[in-house]
Amino acid sequence: MNINISNASDKPIYIQLFEQISNQILKGELESEFALPSIRTAAKELRVSVITVKKAWEELERQGFIYTRAGKGCFVADLSEEERMEKKMEIVEERILKDIEGYKAMGLELSEVIALLKKLY
Repeated sequence: MNINISNASDKPIYIQLFEQISNQILKGELESEFALPSIRTAAKELRVSVITVKKAWEELERQGFIYTRAGKGCFVADLSEEERMEKKMEIVEERILKDIEGYKAMGLELSEVIALLKKLY
């Protein structure tokens, strides 16, 4: 598990943790049944508060990326390829919807956004 925390980022640390771990799960870098470090261990290694890690782990569990086994810890959920693709599409759709709001607020036309997207992609 590879995590890089940026204190300069506008994103809260728990969101950075959530996004990095969920992305690693979606890409198959963290396989089913992989044991995440305990909340206290992760907090110590990452030099962040226990509350921050707990919040990230809770969000990962709420969204179905991990599950908790009482007395054993947190583990990566067994997601099929179809479930992983579905989660990817949900995340992308959520981000695009937020971006579209901003583009509309700036008065950009769909054709302008598509042209820019094609250029940058």
